[in-house]
Amino acid sequence: MAKATRKKIQPEPDLIDHPRSTQDLIGHTQAEETLLRGFNSGKLPHAWMLTGPKGIGKATLAYRFSRFLMNQINEDESNSLFGDSSALPTTLDIGADNPVSKRIAASAHGDLVTLELSPDEKGKMRTTIPVDEVRKIVNFSHKTSIEGGWRIVIVDAVEEMNANAANALLKVLEEPPEKTVLLLISHLPGQILQTIHSRCCHLPLAPLQEDTVISLLKNKAPELSDEDAVQLAKLSEGSVGKALDLWKSGGLDLYREMIFLLSTLPNLDMVKLYAFADKLSSADPLAFKTGMELYLWWLARLTKTVGQGAMPDMVIPEEQALISALIERHGLAQWLGLWEKCSKNYARATRANLDKKQVVVTTLTELQNLTA
Repeated sequence: MAKATRKKIQPEPDLIDHPRSTQDLIGHTQAEETLLRGFNSGKLPHAWMLTGPKGIGKATLAYRFSRFLMNQINEDESNSLFGDSSALPTTLDIGADNPVSKRIAASAHGDLVTLELSPDEKGKMRTTIPVDEVRKIVNFSHKTSIEGGWRIVIVDAVEEMNANAANALLKVLEEPPEKTVLLLISHLPGQILQTIHSRCCHLPLAPLQEDTVISLLKNKAPELSDEDAVQLAKLSEGSVGKALDLWKSGGLDLYREMIFLLSTLPNLDMVKLYAFADKLSSADPLAFKTGMELYLWWLARLTKTVGQGAMPDMVIPEEQALISALIERHGLAQWLGLWEKCSKNYARATRANLDKKQVVVTTLTELQNLTA
């Protein structure tokens, strides 16, 4: 199968604005209405857990709600549950020119604390949020609001806290300070302590519709072709953040190359295999991670196809013949076993810093052995 020649466009390094400065939130009207109803009820829950896939807008919603809450100090106090009900707010939007919006965008609002992964003393990015960071919430929660309004804590993401940090957060949730709201963001809620779950009001956000992702992609990266935008949207499964990350890291080109390579099964083209392995083990630190995660995603989708008996929506046309041929070879148990084995190999390689090229060759050879 001949590989089509495509003009490669170098994407801009920063395509996504930080959620604290992002004003527009698309595709989550119901979630916004839920938060607004909670505020207008006069009995706003003190802790919310915003859940859903990474990159769909959870942090953007958290900052949007924070701007709204902190702006209420500037609103007429007669606009309350016991005043003119017609004056109750009908939107979370306060505008980019609002002084509250500007201070939050500049990380300069004293009544907002954000916990997220940060560099350590040596400048290396931490893999977990340490307990010392969570203790900032404890100190913050016992202080009086600087501006006399709400105090907000955003944790992005909760599952990235270590065990001690999670227990420290639990203590704050058990004794919530007055007029303080915790907005806990989670991409993987199954990894969070049940005791934390039980003390939060849950607000799940659904993946974005494909046409919404395409529209946002074209807005952020107008140089994208229509074909690239559609294929990135399919790969991202409703996450514009993931789609843009794939675009920046060259993930779409890697996926196309991988499919053309796998199309030579059951006898992999070894020249193409080693060329692909060289590319994933290059100096680019994202190449190995992106390529291997795309392969595992594709393998999981193939396994799901075997289990459900329904063909998935193809990312690129060349997949149709490949998947149709492979699903006839084995049952669900064999494909699931291969996915589990390859996943463990990738996890082991990441932990032990194994030879990346050999890991790629070995992992794809496992697939060849199953289909031979």
